[in-house]
Amino acid sequence: MLPADRTRSFAGHLPAALLFSTSALVLSSTALTAQERGEITTGSHAVALEELAVQGTGAGTRLLAPTPYTAAPTGLNLTTPNRSGSRLDLSPLQTPASIEVIPGQKIRERGQETVQEAITQNAAGITTIGAPGNGLGAYTSRGFAGVNSVMQLYDGTRLYVGAGTITYPFDTWNVDRIEVLRGPASVLYGDGAIGGVINVVPKKPVAVPINAARAALGSDGVKRLAIDSGGPIGENVFYRLNVSANQANGWLRQNGDFSNLAVSGAVLYQATPDLAFTLSHDYGYQEPLRYFGTPLIGGRIDPRTRFNNYNVNDSRIVFEDNWTQFKTEWTPTADITIRNTAYRLKSDRHWRNVESYTFMPSTGLIRRTNPIEIFHNQEQIGNRFDAAFKGELFGFRNEFVAGFDVNHIKFSHTNNSPYRGETSVNPFVFNPGVFSSLDLTTLGYATSSDQYSLFAENRLVLTEQLSLIAGVRYDAPTVRRSDPRTPSAGFTKDFSALSYRFGAVYNPTPDSSLYASYATAVDPVNSLITLSLAQKDFELSTGEQIEVGYKQLFWEGRGEFTLAGYRITKDNLLTADPLRPAVSIQVGSQSSHGVEAFASLGLWENWRVEGNIALVHAQYDDFQQAVGGAAVNFAGNQPISVPARVANLWLSWAFAPRWEARAGVQFVGEIFSDFANTVRRPAYEVVNASVDYRVSETSHFSVRAYNLLDKVYPVTGSSVSWLLGRPRSVEVAYNVAF
Repeated sequence: MLPADRTRSFAGHLPAALLFSTSALVLSSTALTAQERGEITTGSHAVALEELAVQGTGAGTRLLAPTPYTAAPTGLNLTTPNRSGSRLDLSPLQTPASIEVIPGQKIRERGQETVQEAITQNAAGITTIGAPGNGLGAYTSRGFAGVNSVMQLYDGTRLYVGAGTITYPFDTWNVDRIEVLRGPASVLYGDGAIGGVINVVPKKPVAVPINAARAALGSDGVKRLAIDSGGPIGENVFYRLNVSANQANGWLRQNGDFSNLAVSGAVLYQATPDLAFTLSHDYGYQEPLRYFGTPLIGGRIDPRTRFNNYNVNDSRIVFEDNWTQFKTEWTPTADITIRNTAYRLKSDRHWRNVESYTFMPSTGLIRRTNPIEIFHNQEQIGNRFDAAFKGELFGFRNEFVAGFDVNHIKFSHTNNSPYRGETSVNPFVFNPGVFSSLDLTTLGYATSSDQYSLFAENRLVLTEQLSLIAGVRYDAPTVRRSDPRTPSAGFTKDFSALSYRFGAVYNPTPDSSLYASYATAVDPVNSLITLSLAQKDFELSTGEQIEVGYKQLFWEGRGEFTLAGYRITKDNLLTADPLRPAVSIQVGSQSSHGVEAFASLGLWENWRVEGNIALVHAQYDDFQQAVGGAAVNFAGNQPISVPARVANLWLSWAFAPRWEARAGVQFVGEIFSDFANTVRRPAYEVVNASVDYRVSETSHFSVRAYNLLDKVYPVTGSSVSWLLGRPRSVEVAYNVAF
């Protein structure tokens, strides 16, 4: 929700036809005049007019502009309600946790074409450890890494992770906003969220016609085309359709091409003024970059190999995702809201690659191993329900929500394990060859899982300044695994977990808040639905967090600031038995503590600066691994893939009536790729920049430069190879509303 003065200013610029009819009026943030841009917003940024809600039907239809769920394109959105930090639709100022709301308009203005870029270049303390092989969907947060500790949602729905892989969503064209909750979130979403939750929220159906398109060309053969259309298709029916297609030859000399297609559609039926149904379907098809790293020569990247891809010519990666959701929202009274979401999620994946490359000094050749072919087939069917009530408790204003989530997941894993075979090639000039394996590709295992959970959350408002918030969740998943290769490896395993959170929020002024909270969480020791026989007897890892923080709006809304400090401990890690190093036992632990700060400032009429920094000290507290047949204790060492420092800085400058320039710097501290902290991936910083020119009231050109300084940097790495980020590239894009 915008501050009252900004809401009035916004409404004052809306034509009457927009407010009281659904005529074919084309509006977008690029359609505002320079005068309107200055009056409506802080600095040069416009409040997005994309999302307008429907309330009522027929002649009584009213449009709310903007809706409570639409993020302003500038600032930290501290007053914007969201559902990622609380099921009570609280704003970040009202929530005792670290919440960020990243608007889709900001993401697209900064040229962030992928969800991964949008998250890591905007959110505080979030880094990627993803690779094309796992769909790029793995992150670190607050000292914890991977898909089993940092959960991802799409429009509030979670796909259970199979074999450590997440492949949807990936494109940002259809994104309304990305909500990031840092710290334990199992009380909201179940196991696998001790580091945090990332929720990608798509654009919704609108009552006012919207039509927009984008076309882009860039270096490395980049081609992009996208459309966005929405509006009424009947008196009480509204739609939204987004299509985005991307293709490139890639920056690698061999096998560097990639392509993808994302289609997102939704239809909303406003049956009565208090009852709405929304049917949505999202489709994603990807053939991502088939690149698994560049081998180190003498412990570094040889400039002659920077653009080489050592995968084979007939390598293949294909991901296909289908997400269907049917949502019902009923508000029988002003104090009762009932929501239900039924969903079917489907993912099919195929890999055929040679994925490991090591330089051999004795021969001067690159040794290629692990010829891997894998198929994933996953289907998840489920239903989520909650009911929210507003009233009084002991004479105090009170908000309460309770609900349940049930689902059934089928997963099959077909592969050619144990991935035998190797070849050697010249590091500099070589024929990539073709895929060859000594092993047949057959069904490895299949699982069938059922999960149900019960959850509740309550907010008690003691005074206008002080509120208490508490939540609880009980999860009970059951995993059944069959193994046709080794029938004795099949099993059935029941799990259960109780998570809870409580906190207090004190608002010294309407534009500031102090908070403190305590939360618990659980993580699986591996992707829950793909546990192996050796892992079935282990319980869920447990964790807890204490967090305190401060949030503030100032300078009449032109500035926003957040500061948070926390400590997290996680127990029941798998560690080597000191007496039997080859045997794992569940007694390990790790911890982290740190501070995070985020600020957004509209310095002058046409300047804005936004930046965040996260400092974390993470370590293994009790952790042993088998090395050379003996158990070695790595207590005190930094966890794998976790950086101690992460920062982002963005500056925008509207230097002329039709021009705006942006520059951003992303800094990621060094990480270690081994438990002993001997294999170091160095810190890096990447600079991105863009210039926009508004051709007309409904169109603009953009020129974007990625990795402007052409930094050679590894996103992730091991002792023998680094997965490099893309080199300097340039794109020109044209956006038009019609």
